Amino acid sequence: MLNRVILIGRLTKDPELRYTPSGTAVAKFTLAVDRRQFRDREKETDFIDIVVWQKLAETCTNYLGKGRLVAVDGRLQVRSYDDSQGIRRRAAEVVAENVRFLDWPKESNAAARGTSRTPEGSGFGSEISFNEEDIPF
Repeated sequence: MLNRVILIGRLTKDPELRYTPSGTAVAKFTLAVDRRQFRDREKETDFIDIVVWQKLAETCTNYLGKGRLVAVDGRLQVRSYDDSQGIRRRAAEVVAENVRFLDWPKESNAAARGTSRTPEGSGFGSEISFNEEDIPF
C-alpha cells in the first residue's frame, strides 16, 4: 500500500504556527494548486490544506509567506470530527514530510521578518552539502 502526495503550488496566506500542550510545533497553511487545463475549459484551482510538524513547522513559519511557491511531499490524511452543532464532519489534509522552497522571497518580506534569503533545509543548496562520511566509496 502507498499513501504519497507531491504538490507544487503557492501559499494562500502566511502559515499559522501553534504548539501542542506537550510543546510540539505544528503549522498549517493552504496551498493553491492549479489543475491541468484542457482546451476549452477555464483554469481551475484546488485549495489544499497542509499540516507541518516539529522543526519543519517552525522553519516554514519563519521563511514562508503568502504567494510563495513551494513543493510539498507528504501523505494524505482524512480525519473526522464533530462541529459546534454536533454534526460529524470529515477533513482531508496533506501531512508534509518535506517542503521545498521553489522561489526567492520578496525583499520586503525577508526584511520585514528579519530573515536571511536561504534558510537551512529550504531546498536551496541543501542538495550539494554533505559530509565525507556520506560518500559511499
